[in-house]
Amino acid sequence: MTLLVFGQSGQLAQELQNQRPVISLGRDLAELSDPQACAATIAQHAPSAVINAAAYTGVDAAEADEARATRINGDAPAAMARACAQLRIPFVHLSTDYVFSGTGDRPWTPNDPTLPQNAYGRSKRAGEQGVTNAGGSYAVIRTSWVFSSHGSNFVKTMLRLAQTRDDLGIVSDQIGGPTPARDLAAACMRIADQLKDQPSQSGIYHFSGAPDTSWLEFAKEIFDQAGLKTSVRPVKTKDYATPAQRPLNSRLDCSATESVFGITRPDWRASLRTVLIELGAVSSEREN
Repeated sequence: MTLLVFGQSGQLAQELQNQRPVISLGRDLAELSDPQACAATIAQHAPSAVINAAAYTGVDAAEADEARATRINGDAPAAMARACAQLRIPFVHLSTDYVFSGTGDRPWTPNDPTLPQNAYGRSKRAGEQGVTNAGGSYAVIRTSWVFSSHGSNFVKTMLRLAQTRDDLGIVSDQIGGPTPARDLAAACMRIADQLKDQPSQSGIYHFSGAPDTSWLEFAKEIFDQAGLKTSVRPVKTKDYATPAQRPLNSRLDCSATESVFGITRPDWRASLRTVLIELGAVSSEREN
């Protein structure tokens, strides 16, 4: 199975490359701001399946750059999905919990109404709609709070800040499931493989780590596993101003992903230890 991946240096793209031989396309070979060029690239390679692991990820920057964000997160995946439909191959596209309103405390199901509260969320929702309307075999996978030893993410930010600060204020009222990029990559590949033989399983699915937690508790676990003495204090979202509104409720109901594909939510705490070892923040010989 020849797997074509849009993305090369991001967290998910790197984990996909680590797990299986793939054709990985960086910006030099696939510019997402040119949707038709992305579609032409798929036709040129004629792969067995495509995973779109690339996106405009600047949540705050998108507030002043929504047109470009929508072209990359909306128009490009729609064009990719149409190209895959023409080739009769599966297309797996990554989306986000930001397509929801972020209210309440119940985990969002794939069928819940969407109501993005910022430009980034609107751009990702446009991509979902383009993919589902393309007419091919597809899976839109909504995820949240991705972390790994690659790229930029919360774990690496906390370790960096702990080098110079003894006390940190961390948001305590946003709740979600930290998602190990390694497990997300494995889920994407498994779903792509299964869609090849069972295209009727196309749809929108959720995948995130368990258990659900706050950014504050996530930070505490990072510092505890890394043996750092950095103290953390709770900060409310309303007191931490950002250009883009953040969702308070990022919980995702992943039961459909388990029932259809047999993929269970990974324990992010166990995966965190692996990431900390890879980053050199924890010795592999250190006892739990």
